[in-house]
Amino acid sequence: MSDMEHWEAIKLCLSATIGDVGFALTAFWVASLAARSRDWVLGPRKLPLGLFLAVGILLTIGFEYYYTNVSLRWGYSELMPLVPPFGTGLTPILQWLIIPPVVVWLTRRHLLGARAIRAAGA
Repeated sequence: MSDMEHWEAIKLCLSATIGDVGFALTAFWVASLAARSRDWVLGPRKLPLGLFLAVGILLTIGFEYYYTNVSLRWGYSELMPLVPPFGTGLTPILQWLIIPPVVVWLTRRHLLGARAIRAAGA
């Protein structure tokens, strides 16, 4: 990316961000189908959360592999640690192991708090 024009780098990062949002939505809906409810974030059930994370990680590994090894759209810096067997960068995988559980926790906390406030005022 250091060799790209600024606007081209912005477009590349924007498309990657939109793709990440698509991964998160896909993972959410797979978890919702398995739980048979969109409210799975409210309960401490492990299956929907596990599916949410697994789908996100698998999509990330698949797309990272495609873009770095098949289409050669981008490549990792030599400083990026790679995770075998597909050579996926450590950072994209860590993003799925850290950020989504925090988002689920914050969402649960927000929704349950809003529910308690409504119940207290009703």
